[in-house]
Amino acid sequence: MKKVDQLNHWMYDILKEAGVSNQIAAWLNVLMLIIAFSIICYTIHKVAHKLLKVTVGRIAENTSTPFDDHLVRYKALFYISQLPGLVIVMRAIPWVFIDFPDYAAFASSLADVYLIILCIWIAKAFLNAGKDYLKTKEAFKDKPVESFVQVIMIALYFTGALLIFSSLTGKSVIAFLTAMGAASAILLLIFKDTLLGFVASIQVSANDMVRIGDWITLDKYGADGDVIEINLTTVKVQNFDKTITTIPTYYLISDSFRNWRGMEKGGGRRIKRSIFIKLSSIRYMTDEELQNIGRIQLLKPYLDKASVEIEQYNESAGIDKSLLINGRNLTNAGLFRKYTEEYLSHHPKIHKELTMMVRQLAPNEKGMPIEIYAFTNDVRWVNYEHIMADIFDHLLAAVKYFDLQIFEFPTSGDFTQNRRQVEALEM
Repeated sequence: MKKVDQLNHWMYDILKEAGVSNQIAAWLNVLMLIIAFSIICYTIHKVAHKLLKVTVGRIAENTSTPFDDHLVRYKALFYISQLPGLVIVMRAIPWVFIDFPDYAAFASSLADVYLIILCIWIAKAFLNAGKDYLKTKEAFKDKPVESFVQVIMIALYFTGALLIFSSLTGKSVIAFLTAMGAASAILLLIFKDTLLGFVASIQVSANDMVRIGDWITLDKYGADGDVIEINLTTVKVQNFDKTITTIPTYYLISDSFRNWRGMEKGGGRRIKRSIFIKLSSIRYMTDEELQNIGRIQLLKPYLDKASVEIEQYNESAGIDKSLLINGRNLTNAGLFRKYTEEYLSHHPKIHKELTMMVRQLAPNEKGMPIEIYAFTNDVRWVNYEHIMADIFDHLLAAVKYFDLQIFEFPTSGDFTQNRRQVEALEM
């Protein structure tokens, strides 16, 4: 013990012999010891870090898991290698500050605080490494792992804050929690968004409402794209124009949104669009016109069957066919609707196992809507748009073969043409 004390006061004795006062000699002695231990701890840290990197490197060579790579990236080895030196410092503080016991207590508290912070850093590095590792697994790619890591980190930070408070003040953690009870309402107000996000993250995950990679649409917030991140407080959506929309997580359970996952998994994307037929162009078809339309291959089987049924009905009922309105008759709009059904049923890009129909909606100021309701068998956006455009290009061009007209609002050219016709009649 005497040898230890002599080593402790080695610089002090040298300074005293040089004529330095007791107080200055004591402070300079402490300063030199701090510098000496700083050098020792730094050396130990470097050696430990090097040994850990070599050890982990050898382990990584024998394993295929990327977990160790993530540990290095998040500096887990760097933080762990500081522990041996910190332990030495904590053991040496009473010896270094033997002449200043008040400062020794303060230095010990600071060392305890740094140890708590260092442990939190190590835990955070392992959590982040585990998060990135799980994201490489197929089962966790669409799960909000980020949210759960953030919840654990909040718990770690809160626990660390309690331990730091206890270390600096000397009071127990229970006393601090008792004092915090009175301020719970204020804390709930401060951490309202975090708590709401935490609850929302659990509900979103438990109910499988949204996954990473889902295409969602929230018109209220201008979001229309793929979910790229789900964390404790926000959901990041990469829109199709490559912009990023950030939405609070709890909005996913408080507001309505559209998730297109079912469409993508079902293998069909819906077409729901109408062609507006001008009402004045709808009429009965004459026998001569039916013979001409019978040349349309897709319509010929239906037309042959329907013509026989209608003729038999009219003859059995004694219908006077001198007027087309009498009895049963075919209309150009009905034939066009039937042609559209046949065209869709023969189209290679229409999903045959999902709903497919062509229906007539209630007439309005734009005419009579003929709505196409079907699903493409290609859900990719660009391909879907091309398929739908090809279908409607064909149908719009086919309308004239049924002597129908598409409704459109008059333009300046229409008014000019009408004016010229009136002028020609007046002349």
